[in-house]
Amino acid sequence: MPEEVLNFINGLYVQASGKERIKVTDPATGEVIAQITGSSKSDVDHAVQIAKVAQKKWAAETIKTRVQPLFKLKQLMEENMDTIVELVRKENGKNVAEGRASTMKGIETIEWATSLPQMAAGRFLEVSRGITCRDVRDPLGVVTSIVPFNFPIMVPMWTVPIALGCGNAVILKPSEKVPLTMNYLAGLIKQAGIPDGVFQIVNGGRETVEALTDHPDIKALTFVGSSAIAKLVSERSMLAGKRALCMGGAKNHLCVLPDANYDMCTTDIMNSFAGSTGQRCMAASVLIIVGDVKPRFFDLLIKKAKALKAGQEPGQIGPVIDEASKTRNLRYINEAEARDGAKVMVDGRSWSSMKGFWVGPTILMHKSAKDAAVVDEIFGPVLSVVKVNTFDEALEIENANPYGNAACIYTSIGQHSEYFLSRFESAMLGVNIGVPVPREPFTFGGMNASNFGIGDVTGDNCMEFFTQRKKITQKWVPPQNQSVVESSFIS
Repeated sequence: MPEEVLNFINGLYVQASGKERIKVTDPATGEVIAQITGSSKSDVDHAVQIAKVAQKKWAAETIKTRVQPLFKLKQLMEENMDTIVELVRKENGKNVAEGRASTMKGIETIEWATSLPQMAAGRFLEVSRGITCRDVRDPLGVVTSIVPFNFPIMVPMWTVPIALGCGNAVILKPSEKVPLTMNYLAGLIKQAGIPDGVFQIVNGGRETVEALTDHPDIKALTFVGSSAIAKLVSERSMLAGKRALCMGGAKNHLCVLPDANYDMCTTDIMNSFAGSTGQRCMAASVLIIVGDVKPRFFDLLIKKAKALKAGQEPGQIGPVIDEASKTRNLRYINEAEARDGAKVMVDGRSWSSMKGFWVGPTILMHKSAKDAAVVDEIFGPVLSVVKVNTFDEALEIENANPYGNAACIYTSIGQHSEYFLSRFESAMLGVNIGVPVPREPFTFGGMNASNFGIGDVTGDNCMEFFTQRKKITQKWVPPQNQSVVESSFIS
């Protein structure tokens, strides 16, 4: 029997009561390594009732006290790095370098959260003679984060430490495809000193998500996943009267000008579309060649992509998450070639014969920017290339896509980069950087169909999301008899 991954409720690992059984597979081999039982509506309610009690005590602590366990959590994660990275590798398929990098990125957000006593400080101003205004931040109460499979530890850390530091109780629902990493981390969170009931985990699929979305005592919800589901969760959460910040999918465009540094940008583009097996919302999806880019550019890009090997060691490319993802990637490649007449410049389909869920780096040269592989989110190591003659043609393609996560310009000329930066329809932009993920204190989030809600995760936007700002206006009438007041203090 595979390992049963339990819920983490009130500081203990406990069995869920739902009827759904979900298998967890190792993407590199296809073997079942664990299973979860879906959490029922009653399981979710039980967790919420415990969280409500625990949160009141937690919120009564000073913010300086609340961030102390985060310092310890950072230390514990660093001490147990190898174990965490192995869990990420095993259940997600990342190579060990990517697993380590994503864990370090999660730790970086914890580091920012330890600064909350300074970041959350309120304002004070005398707005008129004898009248002052100030604001304070209160926690919301019980909040939840629903996270995806592609970064088992990094994405939960985008929200969990900030929500905890702000005084909330957090109920996390990991992806049912990768429950092992956060299941292990729950023990470290308890060991770090977060009180029982303040951080909990409920596992499951759709039924669990709906129970969290609908529960009236959950005050806020964050979600990361596909745009279709993000939109549904956002609308359902807001109808239930809670704050919602739901991150969706992406179709990110990289534009290369003739004046780009070919050696640098081909390596960067390759890492962007094939790194993490293309399973990240910041991966390059479409490469737009603008004007007279020399053949040497393609020679370098193709050579570097073909040199990538399958595996989970540093520099290698891991598998996609499951059979459905593998089938989806192969279908888009096959249809691009057979139906749309795209030229397969680098063909990763041969990897699909390996045991497990493997698709190799693939580069497609398209005749039309309207091909399905150019337009749709594939979520794999597939790069679609389109050639145009002018800056505005390139921008027209980027602006037409419904998403808005990332866009990048490769150039050596400043005014060229500014032309694109001021016209891209995306929220996270790069100049000669193919994965322009902002680092704290800057926040992470897209626009258009990549973001349903207001604000971003990580950084000060996340702090704002997980707190209620209260404004206090005060007026004191001067005492009529000063000598009486002074004598009362003296006595």
